[in-house]
Amino acid sequence: MTASHAPHHPPVTLDRRDGPFGEVVLRRRGEGPGAVHEIIANGCFLMDTSDGRSERRLVEAALAALPAGRRDPALLIGGLGVGFSLARAAEEPRWGRITVVEREPAVIDWHRGGPLGAFSAAALADPRTEIVQADLVAYVQQGGCSFDALCLDIDNGPGWTVTEDNGGLYSPAGLAACRKLLTPGGVLAVWSAQPSEEFDEALRNAGFAEVTTEEIAVARGVPDVVHLAFGAA
Repeated sequence: MTASHAPHHPPVTLDRRDGPFGEVVLRRRGEGPGAVHEIIANGCFLMDTSDGRSERRLVEAALAALPAGRRDPALLIGGLGVGFSLARAAEEPRWGRITVVEREPAVIDWHRGGPLGAFSAAALADPRTEIVQADLVAYVQQGGCSFDALCLDIDNGPGWTVTEDNGGLYSPAGLAACRKLLTPGGVLAVWSAQPSEEFDEALRNAGFAEVTTEEIAVARGVPDVVHLAFGAA
């Protein structure tokens, strides 16, 4: 998720729905090729289509961190958002299975038959892609098939969650569940609007073998951050 740098136009509401976790709204600022789409949840800005470099870098950093020679690594993306992470993953032929977990039916609809399809249509048509409508916290805790990389971007950071329930993902139990989903040598990548030494320490306490942080320059303001945590080989 990124701070909004949309043009200074009054927003136009394209859709508003009561979802399973509250109200979600899709808005547009501007017209034509320069228009910016925004997702708002319970009155809180989540993300827009003005930039996207950090969402793309989340996926790129995870792939670069995997052991060399790993074939067709399986990727889990937590949060569909405006589609930048999924689109970047589908552009990369080295990824194998690409699973996206999104809890808001409205967001999925906005991609499959709405304005956000402009950013994700090719990725959604990719045979490697699967969209799962589910709460990411519950999905991770339930376990199941393993992934080589988990790329999570459902909040503005571990300390700035969209809903209170999301805090469970960053708890000791939530992080341990993420680690158990990883194949040996796999990587957990978590997007954040700011660095957090406390979260890095929580990752170490959850049993990850190595923890690093990568800063990502944005158009304005402080850099975004990707926390990278590596499972045991």
